[in-house]
Amino acid sequence: MPGDGPTWLSGLVSVTNREGQARLVAVYAKIKPPLEVYRWGLCVWNEARERFEFLREVWTRSPDRPEPPAVPEGHAVVWRDEAGRRWLLFGNPFPRLRCPASFEAWSDPAQWEVVPTPARWVSAADGRKVEPHSGSIAWHPWRGRWVAVFMERFGRPSAFGEVWYAEAPTPLGPWGRAVKLLSHENYTFYNPRIHAETLRADSPVLLFEGTYSREFADRPEPTPRYDYNQVLYRLDLDDPRLEPAQKP
Repeated sequence: MPGDGPTWLSGLVSVTNREGQARLVAVYAKIKPPLEVYRWGLCVWNEARERFEFLREVWTRSPDRPEPPAVPEGHAVVWRDEAGRRWLLFGNPFPRLRCPASFEAWSDPAQWEVVPTPARWVSAADGRKVEPHSGSIAWHPWRGRWVAVFMERFGRPSAFGEVWYAEAPTPLGPWGRAVKLLSHENYTFYNPRIHAETLRADSPVLLFEGTYSREFADRPEPTPRYDYNQVLYRLDLDDPRLEPAQKP
């Protein structure tokens, strides 16, 4: 993608255009050291060339536009609302932006809609507020509800390694009581991603993975062969310890 520095992709999703062709699309961010995003744009996968290609620029930092607009970043899910309209929802973990589920709508910022009241925190089973930092949501047919797995922002004992579970009747909430799944002590486990393709109506199993790293922790000893690697977890939703999250 045009511009100096590395390129990060986000919001990857397959959408269909008006000709009925499936297109793999994403937003890209250009990065300046240490972690500053200075440009957002759209790109599309070219199957013949096996690479993502530039589609359009959405924003570049300038004195007139110092802050970026909302873009379809994070993790994408497809949702059909009560009126039967299909939407693409983008969030990390909870939806913050949506657009009609088509290539034409995704590629047209005029058709992007900011979710009016995105969930910024959830209540834990003990009543305290938990602020999500990153994570994902999915429809679990065994539960018949939307489920979320997310990492807490500035949690304890690990600032970025406490992992929680929550449920909701729709992807827009309301999200019920959250139950802590994991603590990584003085280590980081970020961007937990539900493997939605493995969720089944006849199984309570939920698989999710995340990035296990010493980064952003307080000088921990690196875990040999595992540091900055992906770790996969299996969660059984019939575990009675999850009951607080499964109550309406």
